[in-house]
Amino acid sequence: MRLTTLCYIERDGCWLMMHRVKKARDENAGKWIGIGGHLEKDESPEECVLREIREETGLAVFHLKLRGLLTFILPAWGNEMTFLYTAETKEETLPECSEGELRWIPLREIERLSLWEGDRLFLPLLRERDGFFSMKLIYDREGNLTGHTLY
Repeated sequence: MRLTTLCYIERDGCWLMMHRVKKARDENAGKWIGIGGHLEKDESPEECVLREIREETGLAVFHLKLRGLLTFILPAWGNEMTFLYTAETKEETLPECSEGELRWIPLREIERLSLWEGDRLFLPLLRERDGFFSMKLIYDREGNLTGHTLY
């Protein structure tokens, strides 16, 4: 099972989202997602998410908080466990990113984006709950959500 991190960074009522449109082979192609990536050897989830934020955005963040654990069952790509974080920043300038297009999106407009079906289930929990949660998301080979469980 792959281990990954994912962070939603907030500034002035917006989340920083990445539109995955730049990589040739990308399981997230065309989707809008938060900032994150795969854990490297001997790296903690916190070290990973901070490294990914620095590499992809260059932003300094504060109030980094582990909010959830996502278990993805992905027959086409391999299963994945994702440590889900939120953070805040006061910075707004974004660099060019090789992974996709970075953009500040108002929270009220997030649902209008091209998101994974499972993201539509856990993103509201980040806005509505303060506590930790765990969610299992099951996809078929075509990338369609076939089941989920919230713990």
